[in-house]
Amino acid sequence: MSTPTPLASFLGGFGLALPVHSLLVLNGSVFGISGFVHRAVRGNKEGLIATAGLIIGGIIIGTIEGRGPETSISPLPSLLLSGFLVGLGTKLSNGCTSGHMLAGLSRFSKRSIAATATFFCTAVAATKLHHSPTFIPANPPDYNMNTTDKTLLIAQTVPLIASVLLYAYASMSSHNPDTSSNSGQHKSPSVFRLVALLSTAVDFALALRLSNLTDPKKVTAFLLLPFHPAFDPSLAFLAIGAIPIGAALYHFFRGPEKPVLGGPWAIPKSGNVDTELLLGSVLFGIGWGASGLCPGPVVINLGRALATGSQLTSWLSWSVSFIAGGLCVN
Repeated sequence: MSTPTPLASFLGGFGLALPVHSLLVLNGSVFGISGFVHRAVRGNKEGLIATAGLIIGGIIIGTIEGRGPETSISPLPSLLLSGFLVGLGTKLSNGCTSGHMLAGLSRFSKRSIAATATFFCTAVAATKLHHSPTFIPANPPDYNMNTTDKTLLIAQTVPLIASVLLYAYASMSSHNPDTSSNSGQHKSPSVFRLVALLSTAVDFALALRLSNLTDPKKVTAFLLLPFHPAFDPSLAFLAIGAIPIGAALYHFFRGPEKPVLGGPWAIPKSGNVDTELLLGSVLFGIGWGASGLCPGPVVINLGRALATGSQLTSWLSWSVSFIAGGLCVN
């Protein structure tokens, strides 16, 4: 049974748009969690820091709440298959719900529009086949903000301020981060990029937990669609909070397309909708619909489990199978 949380999910979605845009402006990077994890496994420093930031965010959440993440509704064999399919699918399609649905739709990327439509429709079909008969009707919506919600909302200001300070420092500095010397007066520019990744990842984790979409039951209940009595519209409220503000920030406040902390502007301009993108999106959709899990919630819940010692086996198992799926593709 799921309880819709319209206000918390909307505010969480709004909060997700801020770290996504901050990373774009500061580092010129897409906030793509599957990409972070896939690159981290291969030893990429920025991928490792971003993944660590999401886990740290989860640890902070677990400490605030004093309890572990929600229990997955899927048995272990289904979790392993789901993780593998999501890992393989996100590697082929080069993105998941964060990179394609949040960041990509905000840029009106045709590849992200195609990927999101494909994995969403596939996930709906997989959910109907795998879960529909087992769900009971949803509870009435809860429009309140509890103490934990308010604490998470306040906690988001800390990493957000860190991102603002990084932007202010880079804007006021007379040194170009790409060419400044390591004279002892200035840190290596790569350090600032890593701090930006860490702060935005922690911010993202707190916002996603505020939305309550770290709970796989809520995701699965949304994928049942409104015709089912167990339908939970919380994910729609997250999207309403995140995508319009993300689009406005990208199209009107992205600046000269030059990262303020140096490095290349790595935001895709355009691209073809090809077979690999669609195949990967289908595989991702099947895995997502089967378990209600995608990389962001799992990495954050792994941090929550580490903080509390609760449900650690489930989240580690899904993570390992996700990594295995990604390693199948060069």
